[in-house]
Amino acid sequence: MKAALLGFPQTAADLELVEKRLERIAREKKAGQDARQALEENTLQKVKAHLETELKVGTPPGLEVHEIETIRSLELLSFKPLLWVYNVDEDQLQAADRQEGAFRVSCLIEKEIMDLDPAERATYLSEIGVNASGLDRLNQAAYEALGLMSFYTVGQDEVRAWTIRRGATAPAAGGKVHTDIERGFIRAEIMRYDELMEAGSEEALRAQGKIQLKGRDYIIVDGDICHFRFNV
Repeated sequence: MKAALLGFPQTAADLELVEKRLERIAREKKAGQDARQALEENTLQKVKAHLETELKVGTPPGLEVHEIETIRSLELLSFKPLLWVYNVDEDQLQAADRQEGAFRVSCLIEKEIMDLDPAERATYLSEIGVNASGLDRLNQAAYEALGLMSFYTVGQDEVRAWTIRRGATAPAAGGKVHTDIERGFIRAEIMRYDELMEAGSEEALRAQGKIQLKGRDYIIVDGDICHFRFNV
């Protein structure tokens, strides 16, 4: 366990959890072992070797999806995405990050932004060469690290954002709004924000033929504005 202890605390905790699970499997298999239990044991041995020799977190390379599924219930912390956040000076804010999962923010700049009138913030951010506040950029970086994104629904009295996993289909996205939508999905009407703003209204966008009709296989794109048609 020495190498793991030199790395991240969650690595050591996960190694202990894996070792305990392997000890339990060793006792249980004396009474016989089926194929799934054997697969779990083999997967845990791979994970154990990885945690003992690697000083970084992340899923061990080479593990197949079906192997990961056998140990998902352990909820190993070292399998979770890792995002490094550095508080830097303004002149370092634009520097390229060599470390994977690294993110730069200036707490001093964030304080200055909060002291500004909202109408002045965009101008200030443009002057220092960033397109959004550190808080907004950090939120986006966290979403990307977790494999998440947002789509929107628009009604007469509200606009709502919904969080889904990247790669989700239109029916799955509709299910986030209501389970009936996924169950009775017919199609989705998709609008892009920039096109909607340019057109000025949904009616104008429809007249331009820029509202797309998508079926069950459509993969939602980050920022899609969706109207779902369904029948139950």
